[in-house]
Amino acid sequence: KPLYGHGGAGVVRLKADDGNFEALVEMFQLMGPEPFIAQAFLPAVSQGDKRILLVEGEPVGAINRRPPEGAIRSNLVVGGTAEATDLTTRDREICAALAPELRARGLMFVGIDVIGTYMTEINVTSPTGARAVKALAGVDAVALMWDAVEKKIG
Repeated sequence: KPLYGHGGAGVVRLKADDGNFEALVEMFQLMGPEPFIAQAFLPAVSQGDKRILLVEGEPVGAINRRPPEGAIRSNLVVGGTAEATDLTTRDREICAALAPELRARGLMFVGIDVIGTYMTEINVTSPTGARAVKALAGVDAVALMWDAVEKKIG
């Protein structure tokens, strides 16, 4: 997938014996200088891709984005369905491990993606999911972010 992509655009799945690998690398290189990422396929994605929103390094809400039947992309913009979810012990461990570095870098509002027990992304420029978290969990992550901003600027 493209490193700076969003919304699941450009995400493809290749199997170990897939003969399209070289052609896909070539196609990505022709599209521009943007780097791309190759990561292991996590079958747990069929159960969803959890978006966890963090404010000042602390988890404030989450949704599970479930892909359509037979699909691998769970992003809402490509047909994924948002559902309410709770944080697991593993989710909390991941958040706790990230928190010091997020704070040190001044990253106040971040969305991380977790598939199964693995964090797959840290979204820092425009983490989506806040509206769905508010609708499904009743948590206004954006308001919490602005509260943190106001606290910082006094």
